[in-house]
Amino acid sequence: QVQLVESGGGTVQPGGSLRLSCAGSGGTLASYAIGWFRQAPGKEREGVSCISRDDYSTHYRNSVKGRFTISRDDAANTVYLQMDNLKPEDSATYYCSIDLVYYCSGYSPPGFSPSVWGQGIQVTVSS
Repeated sequence: QVQLVESGGGTVQPGGSLRLSCAGSGGTLASYAIGWFRQAPGKEREGVSCISRDDYSTHYRNSVKGRFTISRDDAANTVYLQMDNLKPEDSATYYCSIDLVYYCSGYSPPGFSPSVWGQGIQVTVSS
């Protein structure tokens, strides 16, 4: 089974940028749609973005549109989440996930149904 490992998190000031990486091991990410979720303390986990296989179509939650960009490098078996103009409300633990289908029609269920999770990576936006 594919395992996922996130990296690239950290602390940044408002308006700053981070790029999260999600690396796959034990299998290829190229076969699946991949999504990013986040969970802030005391809140439910929420979908952020997803990217499909083949046509690389993408979806974003409204609050990150125009600031976040999801991409994939199948040769590197890695999916990225470029986060620009970060806001304090973006602070959360970010998780990448696999949907065992090739296409996502939305960034959260039912458009994206996560079945495999990474361990999560902390993102803190604070001055």
